[in-house]
Amino acid sequence: MVRLLLMSDTHLPKRARELPERLLAELPRADVVFHAGDWVDTATLDLLESRSRRLVGVYGNNDGPELRARLPESAHVELDGLRFGVVHETGPAQGREARCAARFPDLDVLVFGHSHIPWDTTAPSGLRLLNPGSPTDRRRQPHCTYLTATVTDGTLKDLVLHRLPPR
Repeated sequence: MVRLLLMSDTHLPKRARELPERLLAELPRADVVFHAGDWVDTATLDLLESRSRRLVGVYGNNDGPELRARLPESAHVELDGLRFGVVHETGPAQGREARCAARFPDLDVLVFGHSHIPWDTTAPSGLRLLNPGSPTDRRRQPHCTYLTATVTDGTLKDLVLHRLPPR
């Protein structure tokens, strides 16, 4: 079993001064941490690199040259037989499943961000699309959020959307 922690759009220190304690408490439990971009500061990347067993991250549209020099625009990783991809933006919600299935035909799961809106759908091709929302900037959502899940025998299981209390 591989334990996953998924986050995006941390926007530190613009939207919050630090990551929520509840999210930080998940780091030692996760085998792999995904971050789908819009870190904004390099300190958050440094923190996650130092506390994560394995970090898979990409840069977002709000990330400057320092982060873009250290992170790719998209990342791919296979975990226990399941093929993951990570990107920041996937475009408008309408048509997202078909667009992403065409763009990423060799993936089983695509983790993305940008909208700050939690998302969990499956394209007709079988591609699972996951957006963990944001743990620091809820925008028009009722809660700040992140996701946890497990991978066992090539299957994504135990997906939980965690709602954080107001700051």
